[in-house]
Amino acid sequence: MNVRPLTRSDAGLVAAIAAADEEALRGHPSRTQARDVLSWWTRVDFDRESWLFEEDGEPVAFGWFELHGDIGTYVGVVAQGQKGRGHGAALVELGESAARTAQAAKIHTWAPTEDAAAASLFAARGYREARRFYEMAIELQQEPAAPTVPEPFVLEPFRDGDARAFHATMNEAFQDHWEWHGLPFDEWWEMRQGQEADEAGPLWFVVRDGDEMAACIRNEANRNGGGFVGLIGVRRPWRGRGLAKALLHRTFAEFWRRGTPRVSLGVDAESPTGATKLYESVGMTVESAMAVFEKE
Repeated sequence: MNVRPLTRSDAGLVAAIAAADEEALRGHPSRTQARDVLSWWTRVDFDRESWLFEEDGEPVAFGWFELHGDIGTYVGVVAQGQKGRGHGAALVELGESAARTAQAAKIHTWAPTEDAAAASLFAARGYREARRFYEMAIELQQEPAAPTVPEPFVLEPFRDGDARAFHATMNEAFQDHWEWHGLPFDEWWEMRQGQEADEAGPLWFVVRDGDEMAACIRNEANRNGGGFVGLIGVRRPWRGRGLAKALLHRTFAEFWRRGTPRVSLGVDAESPTGATKLYESVGMTVESAMAVFEKE
């Protein structure tokens, strides 16, 4: 067995292993592609905190680690046909070792809710299931209605000079979110700059109340088989006025215009702002769930 660091050029094989595992567990084709894997890797230190297991030149398992605030998070997947050989336990050891080196206060990892073997492995290692996250999606059947916001609000695309206000709005909106750890502005903007629009048009939208930014949405094209809502948030003083729903409708309209009828997002199943109900109200449904496991 050879263990080496992952590289960005491995995104395709990682996607193939993850997709085959998901299909075997859930019984339907996976939408995971190489570009989705690359979006997961925005903060990975490949040389020190990633692992690809190879046997006779063939990949059999992979994993990586990241630190978010004081929480160490690692991911690991063992290829179909290679389970039961101790690779999963080895990935747990590597993830926990990386977390100790990073002096993390606790560890998070996750697995599809259908993966009973992973849940048993984590339980045996002292983890508990701490949370569930849903992937929700909509397949638009017709052109969405034009979004509206009440006066004096204005809904419009992100524009030059909005970055700091967008960052502040996002962090304020998510301060109630479970285990939210916002990045400092410079680090966040270095990672996200250039994603606010592409050659097809705008991808980020905001709602303004005069000089104040009240709400924002950050979208991505070509992820999870369609358009993807990476983040949507409304600041506390402006909640309950339909701003999030309007941003979602604006997002649906943009992706429809691009010829992309599928739009998906991830959501905390226990969101304190009732986000799941909001997404259901605009026609989105739960497609899958991931369990987050935690260890102090």
